[in-house]
Amino acid sequence: MIKKSMLWSAVLLAGFVCLGWAIVPAVAEEVAIEIELPEPFFGGTPIDYWSPNLEPEDFKDRPPFMAPGGTRLVSKDKNVESSEVPLHGQLKQITDGDKDYARSSTVELPGDLQWVQIDLEEEYEIYAIVVWHFHEGKRVYFDIVVQVSNDAEFGDDVTLVYNNDHDNSSGLGAGEDKEYQESYQGRLMDAKGVSGRYVRLYSSGNTADDFNHYVEVEVYGK
Repeated sequence: MIKKSMLWSAVLLAGFVCLGWAIVPAVAEEVAIEIELPEPFFGGTPIDYWSPNLEPEDFKDRPPFMAPGGTRLVSKDKNVESSEVPLHGQLKQITDGDKDYARSSTVELPGDLQWVQIDLEEEYEIYAIVVWHFHEGKRVYFDIVVQVSNDAEFGDDVTLVYNNDHDNSSGLGAGEDKEYQESYQGRLMDAKGVSGRYVRLYSSGNTADDFNHYVEVEVYGK
């Protein structure tokens, strides 16, 4: 006969821990994911833009992002589609690992609301999405909305990860996230382990011109 006291310290296989008479899932250990940053661009003038939705510029290094062990970059060299044909660059550059600020590393889409979409090829638990729109100078991009789905058409099973369109000018719903100034650190968005295969990112122009730009998008999952 097994004594109750023995069960308090028993650790079961397959990721479960026995506490008293209750069996609960073991908590996965979290580790800092490694995000390789590009060379900073030193220069540029302050932007002539103000909005109550614009967060103050932060010159500090981003703190480490913690995610369950085994989380890794899953978007490298994955296929990218877009709402319109790029005016400059090729869509494959968005996941090629090149994050340089030079124009040769930048993909430019037409003005108005546009999107790019990454096919991860299989379903992942997604913990972080990092976006570099532009970092050769200071800009704010408008109506940034990021969604995850298992539906390539984003008609069903759509989960919102980020939305700084505070006035719903995109027609995708009003968001509560902040507008921000682009930098070499990119924008890290906490996806909180949402499950999906496709990642779609919207934007609608910026403070310098009407176009939409992408240097790189990285998706971290397991």
